Amino acid sequence: MNNFPKQEKVVDAILNGIVNAKNNFLFWTNDRLSLSYGPHKIVTIHIAQEIAKIEEHTPEIFINATVTDILRCSLPDRDEYPNFMTKRDLTEGTFSITLDERISHSSHNDSISRVVISVKNNVINTKKEYLDEVDRICKMIQRDENYKESSLDYGVFTFYSDITKDARKKLDKRIPEIIKNFDKVVANYDNLKATFKGGEIHKTKDDEEWSMSCYIIEPFFK
Repeated sequence: MNNFPKQEKVVDAILNGIVNAKNNFLFWTNDRLSLSYGPHKIVTIHIAQEIAKIEEHTPEIFINATVTDILRCSLPDRDEYPNFMTKRDLTEGTFSITLDERISHSSHNDSISRVVISVKNNVINTKKEYLDEVDRICKMIQRDENYKESSLDYGVFTFYSDITKDARKKLDKRIPEIIKNFDKVVANYDNLKATFKGGEIHKTKDDEEWSMSCYIIEPFFK
């Protein structure tokens, strides 16, 4: 499958989208509110806009696609999604962004899903909902030693963090702890690995801190 952008381009677009969301929200609020006060969709939409700018093999972008629709578009047998969900204890829900191959469609049912992305704003501690979301991505991505089990290449948990200058615990301590707890979730699954991109700490003129991160989960066979 070559009709899809490289992972590096997608991840860079995600991070650039978060920066654009931050800058636009500050502009719209006259520098009075940080992005962590913004609505969830503002980050998702800016990320989608940035991914759409990828020139080579631009993917199709879906916001809030359902688990069942994603599985229909990624499993070899599109009717197997109920069994897949039952076997992996997956319930219906949505992912912030799903990326499909951009192809000439012969029917309404021939899409090919390649990436699922969960977007979270204002992540400064490890919450159960974040661990559950990482676990959900693992359930969607995990496979045995057979890539034909699914067309999904990887999943991304991407998040924005910021804290005030008065926070006792800084981001350089918080983010590694969050990633360490995510790693524990991924370690429960065979044939999965996780990589992390981002996490750089930036400071505002008021000495506040902000950061953006991508936690990438993908199949790995020794």
